[in-house]
Amino acid sequence: MSSIDVPLKALKRRTFGQTMRPDLWWITPLAVFLGLGSFVVYSTWAALQGDFYRFGPYLSPMYSPLLLTARPGWWPAFLPFSAAMLILWAPGGFRITCYYYRGAYYKAFWGDPPACAVGEPRKSYWGERKFPLILQNIHRYFFYLALVFLVLLAHDAWQALWWTHAWDPAVAAGQRIFELRVGTLVMIINPILLACYTLGCHSLRHLTGGRKDELSAGRRKAYDCVSCLNRKHMMWAWCSLLWVMFTDVYVRLCAMGVWHDWRIH
Repeated sequence: MSSIDVPLKALKRRTFGQTMRPDLWWITPLAVFLGLGSFVVYSTWAALQGDFYRFGPYLSPMYSPLLLTARPGWWPAFLPFSAAMLILWAPGGFRITCYYYRGAYYKAFWGDPPACAVGEPRKSYWGERKFPLILQNIHRYFFYLALVFLVLLAHDAWQALWWTHAWDPAVAAGQRIFELRVGTLVMIINPILLACYTLGCHSLRHLTGGRKDELSAGRRKAYDCVSCLNRKHMMWAWCSLLWVMFTDVYVRLCAMGVWHDWRIH
């Protein structure tokens, strides 16, 4: 069979959005745009509220750890204060620099490229070698902070099991008793999903075995475990993101008296 050698310079560059794909390629970037955009809007609003983030032993993950409850004297007068603003930069930085999220929001928000085999807006490839995108390389350091937050949120889930009932004469003042409620399950699921997302991180996969030609038995087991989570990294990324938002909504509506936190045990 004869073949024709077509030089690359003869190929015409696609204009922005131009493609020969017959499928609905734009659905995925649109869904990512709506999903991430909604979370950014809600989390910004929730962080600036500075109220209704506690209900009984529940603490919203957007305010954990709760470092301050009142505006400190050193806080700039022209900036609104919220306890969430002191800590959200850490988990937020981990998400923003995540390898999956970078590919997702580059396509959804910048159209760079909108999808595979679809024309993009710029003519040359820049990569992440220049400012500000070169800062994405600090993801590995945000990973260490994310591990600390896993411990803190697991502690919050444990605290959600213990309630103080001033109205119950059978319970001594200040004594906490074990209770399992719907909100408790919400608080417990949150660090589990976050752990599945965080412990499947590409940076952890590199730490456990990415620099080795041969792996010991223990390191191999850790590498396989991280790889197993990494294969579903996109799923864990979305499940954990949406559950963080739902947990905040649950705590907030219970604190406002809109939802009733049903007791299971």
